[in-house]
Amino acid sequence: MSITDKKQAILDTALALFVAQGFHTTTTAAIARQAGVATGTLFHHFASKDALLDYLFLSIKQEFADAIVGSANQSTDLKTNARNLWFCALSWAIANPLKQEFFQLYSMSPTIDPSIRFQAMNTILGFITTLIAAGQQQGLIADYPIGLMQDNCHGQYLAATRYFIDHPQHWQLDEHREASFKLFWNGMAAT
Repeated sequence: MSITDKKQAILDTALALFVAQGFHTTTTAAIARQAGVATGTLFHHFASKDALLDYLFLSIKQEFADAIVGSANQSTDLKTNARNLWFCALSWAIANPLKQEFFQLYSMSPTIDPSIRFQAMNTILGFITTLIAAGQQQGLIADYPIGLMQDNCHGQYLAATRYFIDHPQHWQLDEHREASFKLFWNGMAAT
């Protein structure tokens, strides 16, 4: 197994174990054992379990951002762009339930370092900040602090994905998908 394969095996195993057992119960020894690598190999790639968690979170967040930006049709209309991004984001979550479950658990965890959350929201997902700021300038989105708006968007995304993962049959219904966007948009819209 190459170094790259070993690192990927560690990440894949960690993802599955963190979701199945939780962060605190999953040990680095268990991750290494199930990944088929020595514990020293795990520590060669990641200095600690926290470093592994942060790396996994940021790499999946980057994969998520790349997928939704790459899939969303761009429009000159801000609301249409927001709608396209929203449905691409939800589609990604439905297609990647294990990764989405990890987001559900880790992004709201009190143990995540605020700098990691900041990096995810402002660097990796910076295009959302740009969309919010543009919407505020156009008077379409409420003029609340950007950080609060980001967290509100994130919370609505997590709630919608939880709903559709728990009720996959509703993802097939236009009424439910459209309602999810209306709730999202109305939570940000200027009144």
